Amino acid sequence: MTKVLVSGATGTIGRPLVNQLEEAGADVRTVTRRLTDPVALEAALDGVDAVFLLWPFDSVEGVHEVVELIGARRVVYLSSAAARPHEVEIERLIAGTAREWTVLRPHAFAANTLRWADQVRAGVVRQPYGDVAFAPVHERDVAGVAVRALLGEGHHGVVHTLTGPRTLTQREQARAIGAAIGRPVRWEEEPPEEARRRLLGLGWPAPVVDGTLRGLAEPGPVTGTAEEVTGAPASTFETWASEHAADFLGTMRAARIHEYGDASVISLDEVPVPRPGPGEVLIRVTATSFNPSEAGLRMGLLRDVLGVTLPHTLGWDVAGTVVTGAGDLAPGDRVIGLIDGAAAEYAVAKASMLTRAPERMALAAAAAVPVAGLTAWQAVFEHARIGRGSRVLINGAGGGVGLFAVQLAKLAGAHVVATAGPRSAAAVRALGADEVVDYTTDALPGGNDVLINLVPDVPASVTELAEEFVSITQPIVHPRAVRFVARNDPGQLTELVALIDKGLVDVEAAVRPLESLADLHREAERGLVRGKVVLTVEPRRLSDVGRRSPRPDRPGVAGRACRCRIRGASPAERAGRRA
Repeated sequence: MTKVLVSGATGTIGRPLVNQLEEAGADVRTVTRRLTDPVALEAALDGVDAVFLLWPFDSVEGVHEVVELIGARRVVYLSSAAARPHEVEIERLIAGTAREWTVLRPHAFAANTLRWADQVRAGVVRQPYGDVAFAPVHERDVAGVAVRALLGEGHHGVVHTLTGPRTLTQREQARAIGAAIGRPVRWEEEPPEEARRRLLGLGWPAPVVDGTLRGLAEPGPVTGTAEEVTGAPASTFETWASEHAADFLGTMRAARIHEYGDASVISLDEVPVPRPGPGEVLIRVTATSFNPSEAGLRMGLLRDVLGVTLPHTLGWDVAGTVVTGAGDLAPGDRVIGLIDGAAAEYAVAKASMLTRAPERMALAAAAAVPVAGLTAWQAVFEHARIGRGSRVLINGAGGGVGLFAVQLAKLAGAHVVATAGPRSAAAVRALGADEVVDYTTDALPGGNDVLINLVPDVPASVTELAEEFVSITQPIVHPRAVRFVARNDPGQLTELVALIDKGLVDVEAAVRPLESLADLHREAERGLVRGKVVLTVEPRRLSDVGRRSPRPDRPGVAGRACRCRIRGASPAERAGRRA
């Protein structure tokens, strides 16, 4: 196993380099600030075969001693295409002492645009030389070349000049960043002399300022892309911008609780945009939805069950657009899923736990599907095991889960008896229930094979109404009764999406803004919420970014509720398709 020492391991190149070396099976050691400490460096070099050297200073002071300690090992030095005097001298020293050496001379890093982050958040990038084009290189590609030079053969004495795969003007780069974050970003040309005064005012040394401005004024080539060394396609700037969207977005609104209590504990906070980890995607949230059990979470009833820590961002259902891709998901993909923290402008989730959103419905409406749909699916197909000819009583069919359960039970071939109040009866009947019982006036009928209970208060007498029982709320005391909590199952969610796209399952939901969440909690506690309610997350104007959002329980922000119905085939048509 090759032992590699990486200097600057926490930097732009160092982080992806360490990851790629470890994936390649190397034994990686790191050194950062103690690079010029001879005792620490000598200890770090013990047994090392190859060294990646990033010299963090703009002079050669101290570098002679470091190069002598590294000695006759394989060395990969990160220089630059500018080949400044101190870099040329370091290259000469390494060539005179190393057993094998390789020099990397990248042109402009895509990561240099992170200096624009504050301006991007304001919607205007003001910099000089906006129409000068060069090919920004992704730090991951530079790291990929370094890995091959450190571990492979054929790179001794080679100077690799590295660029990205195509040129973009700085104006075009700003536009690409705006596309990645979903906010327009305008370029404003800054006179070079004004830029020089600004950078000097920030404390930059005059030689560095002048060198930087000279570099920006000169168009860059497209040559020596990483693909020529690694054999893998070089990453575009658009890919880089998508992966670093969180760095430019800064903050977002999120509906959170800082303590347990009544609905007044819910507030819209300004918090950092989450950063996706390995295998995770960043989602621009279009909508989440309300689930009655979230009121229990807010009151602290689920703190032990779910392991909730405060402050906590609410929202389990998510429907949105991928910003930063992973796995099989790419930027721009529409997704839904059951996650934590969906009541926010952005959320992160494992790519493997999401599925593509239905194509035949508005993305916001699709937020009604994950929790309610999965709960109904598992109740009908896993626990009740309903088959053709079964008689099933769905108690609470007018709720979010019930509307799915009625349709899925019908698809399974059951005779469906549904309980619903006067306001929900028509919707339940339209979705295919064979009988609808008004629970406010009529007794629940018996003679059922299975009773699926979706309401919180269940009288003991329900055990006389069926042979088997499934409940998602309180347990039913009976030998053939099961109570369950729905689990996340992306495979089942994918099957449910397929049924929606075929027109075999309809989705009905009321639509309200995220700002009305606290009011919605209050209404649910008074029994005023029926069916499913999705909460849309409207993008803010750039002028609003950075302002503190109002509490969602303040008067005047609840908005007006509307209903959206995604209709497919009629019940009769669906029955004909199943025949």
